[in-house]
Amino acid sequence: MRIVIILVLLVFSGLAMVILPERPATRIHGVSLVNPPRPIEAATMGEVKRVNARWVALIPYAFSREGEPRVSFDHSHQWWGEHSAGNCTLIQYAHDHGLKVMVKPHVWAQGAGWVGDFTLSTEADWELWEADYTRYIMKHAAKADSMQVEMLCIGTEFRIPAKERPQFWRSLIGQVREVYSGQITYASNWDNYENITWWDAVDYIGIDAYFPLADGDHPSIEQIKAGWEPIKKSLAVFSKKWDKPILFTEYGFQSVNGAAGRHWEVNKSEANVNQQLQADAYEATFQAFENENWWAGGFFWKWHFTTRHWGMRGTEWTPQGKPAEEVIARWYGKD
Repeated sequence: MRIVIILVLLVFSGLAMVILPERPATRIHGVSLVNPPRPIEAATMGEVKRVNARWVALIPYAFSREGEPRVSFDHSHQWWGEHSAGNCTLIQYAHDHGLKVMVKPHVWAQGAGWVGDFTLSTEADWELWEADYTRYIMKHAAKADSMQVEMLCIGTEFRIPAKERPQFWRSLIGQVREVYSGQITYASNWDNYENITWWDAVDYIGIDAYFPLADGDHPSIEQIKAGWEPIKKSLAVFSKKWDKPILFTEYGFQSVNGAAGRHWEVNKSEANVNQQLQADAYEATFQAFENENWWAGGFFWKWHFTTRHWGMRGTEWTPQGKPAEEVIARWYGKD
């Protein structure tokens, strides 16, 4: 009799395991913040709650020159929010408003344009650059730990060194973990994440997810969703391969014709403004990923603290004051 009861319980337990859906993890409803050039009031940080955001990404910039093995940061001429001191104040403001924080250091490659094209010609130069870059990241890692920052991104869109110098990144992550107890990610470009061989060393596979999705001035929501389908399949396989959730360390759309396609080629003139396309692209994206448990959420690009930066041009990335803001608020508020 006891054996029969045990068998029955096992059968019902097995059925429960099959029938009950897996509960998705809490999504990261994030906003990428544009650093203010001058100090702001603490209350200004709370404005991101208009879209039901729960996380903010703060970006303390550094600078390199193409072909030169140096990384410089914390200059007196940098904007207030880019500097370590201002960045610390913004972290405190965010925590005071109940927001979680990802600190996301980002290097501008002066002369090269995009940092994804940054490269050096000799091993000696690479070693100098690595020493400088380590100093930059470790400063923010120590600061992040002391302020109980929830996540640290250890790099952004370094297409060449991320692929060709994996041991440097593994060593850097090891050093960061010695001083920082939070979660770690790296922000790869959408066309480069598969080339990185050290995803096992971080907690999230980070992707700046500006994938081309649909051609034309104003594709429909269904067309944009269809554009996500093959990408989602690849991402799901990749997430399973590394046994890591995928986080969109950046994602978003400009409010301009063609923004759901090859965004770097669009005509950003005022005659091309299309705020409804921006809203539709966000709607399609949220619909596409709603039931994907391997997707951890993301940080949309981007949010300005001062209206003089986002109110003058209708083609910018920010959804502020546009139909897309309402779409994001509705989806971010679902959880």
